[in-house]
Amino acid sequence: MKIMKRPNILLTGTPGVGKTTLGKELAQRTGLTYINVGDLAQEGELYDGFDDEYQCPVLDEDRVVDELEDRMNEGGVIVDYHGCDFFPERWFHIVFVLRTDNSQLYTRLESRGYSGKKLQDNIQCEIFQTIYEEAMEAYRQEIVHQLPSNKPEDLENNLEQIVQWIDQWIKDNN
Repeated sequence: MKIMKRPNILLTGTPGVGKTTLGKELAQRTGLTYINVGDLAQEGELYDGFDDEYQCPVLDEDRVVDELEDRMNEGGVIVDYHGCDFFPERWFHIVFVLRTDNSQLYTRLESRGYSGKKLQDNIQCEIFQTIYEEAMEAYRQEIVHQLPSNKPEDLENNLEQIVQWIDQWIKDNN
C-alpha cells in the first residue's frame, strides 16, 4: 500500500450541523481535497431507489465506496457526509462528529425546508447522539472526536484545531 503524505478526514453529523461549511473552509486553508458525498452521489447518480417517506433518493453505499476508493488511497481527502458507518475504517486518520444544540438545529433544518417526520427524525438523531455512536462503533475510539457547531466562534475554533492536527500529522508522517 502506498504511504500517504496527507491525512484523510471524515466530517460527519446530523444534517444541518455545519459539515459543509467547515469542510469547504478547511480544504481552502489546507489544500486538502473536499468531497461532499451527497454531491458526489448526485453527479454520479449513485442511488439505489427512492425513499417515499423522506422524499429523497437512497444512496448506493457500495457504489460510493467504489467511486472514492482510489482518491482515499492517495490521501489528503476531507469527506463530508451525515452517515459514517459504511466507509472502510482504513480510510480515515481522524473522524470529527459535529454537534449542534437542538433548538438551533431545528431552526437550521426548518430553513432548509425540512418538516414533519424528516425534521423530527433528524432532531431525534442529534438528541440521541446517533451519528456519534455510529462513529464510535465504526472506527477506533481514539480517532473519533466531537466538535461543537453552534456559533461562528465554534467554526473558527474547529478550523484552528483541525488545521493544527493536520500540521502535526504531516510532521509525524513525512
